[in-house]
Amino acid sequence: MNTAISLAGKTALVTGASSGLGERFARVLAEAGANVSLAARRTDRLDALRAELEKGGSTACAVAMDVTRLETVEQAVAATEAALGPIDILINNSGVSVTKRITDTTESDFDFVMDTNAKGAFFVAQAVGKRMIERGQGGRIVHIASLAGIRVLGQLSVYCMSKAAAVQMTRAMALEWSRFNINVNAICPGYIETEINRDHFRSEAGQKLVNLLPRKRIGKPEDLDGLILLLASERSGFINGSIITADDGLSVT
Repeated sequence: MNTAISLAGKTALVTGASSGLGERFARVLAEAGANVSLAARRTDRLDALRAELEKGGSTACAVAMDVTRLETVEQAVAATEAALGPIDILINNSGVSVTKRITDTTESDFDFVMDTNAKGAFFVAQAVGKRMIERGQGGRIVHIASLAGIRVLGQLSVYCMSKAAAVQMTRAMALEWSRFNINVNAICPGYIETEINRDHFRSEAGQKLVNLLPRKRIGKPEDLDGLILLLASERSGFINGSIITADDGLSVT
């Protein structure tokens, strides 16, 4: 039996692809043979990644998308399909956070997080889902939620709320779209080191946090490679509406 996962001939849209997990997801999908559309606000970094993927033999395009501006969502989805063909896979990854106590959180803080993580993610999935339904060939949608969506983390109240919304959004979409052969699942990563938080985890405060974790370690983006490939592929045909934690056991402590 060939156990390798191939995404050859599939088109994937990855939001938040300019850095961190989104960049890693784009690389992994491209290596598996998918044509990859890279979406984010920072198009300069997208262009560099696109060029790198193409140099390696992959087919890719870069599209500007600010998930808080819904007109850019529709434009980016249309541009993706014009360049690469109908979208088979959506990795709904864009996300932001504000670390503050509840009493210090402002309306602008609240809107900043919820507009991206809840509202923005919803309408990206809606735009892609509509096209998948019209096409009639099914598809895969993977929301990148967080451990914070199922377990409260200190000074991250709005972020936790937004990711809890992503969890319920996943279930609602899986319920409504299953009859169209669209599988919708969510990954809830624990603490993963990226360029944004690397310095923190190396600080004294960060090391204290690491020492509280079950195995006293944090994850790397590549620790999610197998899961993202599975959920993006035909191998996940019987997985729908699932909320999958990838947190090294933190959620069960």
